Amino acid sequence: MPDIGFVNGRFMPLGEATVSLEDRGYQFGDGIYEVLRSYQGTFFQLEAHLARLERSAKAIELQSPYTPAEWMAHVAEGIRLGQYAESKVYLQITRGVAPRDHLFPAAAIPTAVMTVREMRPLDSSLRARGVAAVTLPDLRWGRCDIKTINLLPNVLARQRAKAAGAFEAILIRGDELTEGAVSNVMVVVGGVVATPPEGPHILPGVTRSVVLDLARKAGVPVQERRLTLRELQNADEMFLTGTTVEILSVVQLDGAKVGTGSPGPLTLLLNDRFKAALP
Repeated sequence: MPDIGFVNGRFMPLGEATVSLEDRGYQFGDGIYEVLRSYQGTFFQLEAHLARLERSAKAIELQSPYTPAEWMAHVAEGIRLGQYAESKVYLQITRGVAPRDHLFPAAAIPTAVMTVREMRPLDSSLRARGVAAVTLPDLRWGRCDIKTINLLPNVLARQRAKAAGAFEAILIRGDELTEGAVSNVMVVVGGVVATPPEGPHILPGVTRSVVLDLARKAGVPVQERRLTLRELQNADEMFLTGTTVEILSVVQLDGAKVGTGSPGPLTLLLNDRFKAALP
């Protein structure tokens, strides 16, 4: 079977999957999502992703149509149908279909969709040499800890990064680092791994949490604290974390070298530890 679509309990080829024009996800961005990936048919941190989906649903007062166990069963079936060695799975829940009105509809049934595609890992040469990033103002709303489908500021930032020849846009609110357009950001300063603390301005990344735990277990000092733009610019090492990027070294920021201009020793150490922790 080709790429898989799933709409409200029914699987189909992705090209046949549709939702209503009056779905509130389309009309208002009134919904949440998660992105999962598998390695050789086994999902990485599936429970953590589904727990975050539940937290996001509660944060916007949305009743999830499936329990985590039911989502697990649907995801497993999607993987079976897709038959990819490595899969990228997207889950989305919206408040459902109703005539357009800002108020919550009284009787709408949430819409649950899923897509299953082949996961195409980043090119190994890109990982080996690292990537460039640019800093941009963080123009997103005040609850970035909720994984909503309102991603226009992220889209615009990523597009600006691409236009500048960079892989990622690193977002700055005031004079402080928040995160990347599609990733969390960590720096190494004086042998310490530092990253902004969880709060309303960053997404509590699943991979972020795994990497911080791996660093602590490796005896690497970790600080979750506010980081200024100046600290970012003077970092010894910098890397991105996320479900699709895993751990990815940033070797250039706004046209200037980060550290030596090559992936640093702690980034490489954590990447090795991360690979060893995969299924």
